[in-house]
Amino acid sequence: QAEIARVQDIGVPADKIFYSSPCKQVAHIKYAAGRGVQLMAFDNEVELSKVARSHPRARVLLGIAAESSPSAHPSMAFGTTLESCRRLLETAKEQAVEVVGVSFRLGSCALEPQAFAQSVAAAQLACEMGTELGYRMRLLDIGGGFPGTEDSRARFEEMAAAINSALDLYFPAGCGVEIIARPGRYYVTSAFTLAASITAREEVPAEQPGSDGRWDGGTAGRAPPVCPSRPEPSPCSSPEEEPCPERPSRSSSLRGPAGRAEDRIADGLQLPELQVGDWLLFEDVGAYAVTTPHPLGEPPRPPITYAMSRLAWKAVQLFQGKRPQTEDDRESVCAPLSCGWEMSESLCVTPLFAPASII
Repeated sequence: QAEIARVQDIGVPADKIFYSSPCKQVAHIKYAAGRGVQLMAFDNEVELSKVARSHPRARVLLGIAAESSPSAHPSMAFGTTLESCRRLLETAKEQAVEVVGVSFRLGSCALEPQAFAQSVAAAQLACEMGTELGYRMRLLDIGGGFPGTEDSRARFEEMAAAINSALDLYFPAGCGVEIIARPGRYYVTSAFTLAASITAREEVPAEQPGSDGRWDGGTAGRAPPVCPSRPEPSPCSSPEEEPCPERPSRSSSLRGPAGRAEDRIADGLQLPELQVGDWLLFEDVGAYAVTTPHPLGEPPRPPITYAMSRLAWKAVQLFQGKRPQTEDDRESVCAPLSCGWEMSESLCVTPLFAPASII
């Protein structure tokens, strides 16, 4: 409800909102109906019956199970199989629910480009079934999960090429099917850097069974999100930083604030000997890092400070027609951190863009 209200408050019309959750509360379905939101998704008979009873005017997409690669994270899967599509479409016909297309979502965590192509092919078969039953299948939702970092197993450009090739083959231009996607992760992953402080530490003796000489680097005050099929989160360092002989690197482990096994951040990191109060920076934590409220007993949501590189700040000034500040101007003004005069290296923030006019 809160998400629908928020997007409508900023002017998004109801016919542009897709209530894509595969598990919807009846109260939320009725709320969406009252706000004029019609487009929804379903992937089983229970969900279909809820929509039929609570929102008879809804237009729905049939959610199909995506073809994930064997190396992808085996998270809880949503979507029906191709074998069950016809039965669900026939049930929708009996309950007078208007099916307008197909939806799939592979999720995140560095999936293979070929998995998207296979899912597009499956979606085309599901659309054919709907057309045979008299539905006008005019919408295909290819979901999200597109990588937003360079260390992904497949880069965004590779995925886009595979998806576009599959769409040209199975949903060519002029076929009457509109394609939509949800590239949220791609846009926001690199937008946030997490700063976490060391709140506790423990040194594990080399002779302790299973320690392998490992030193428990400490407990971070806020843990970065962990994606099982991506590399373990690792603190970043300044590109100009050189190893310090007085603080040699040691094999270290990092844990979240609760110290439980499931709060493991990373093992085997080569870090200098950290002390309580030291800070670590983790890049690329913009997706699903601060969106959910914290449960009882967990650390509160961390404060967010907006910053940009000096190069980007100069570009903004130029675009606004302002004269770039000189060194003398900068020394006479006490600028806050968020205005962008900080050095990007100290925050592990790379320039947002570099217009040729100021390079």
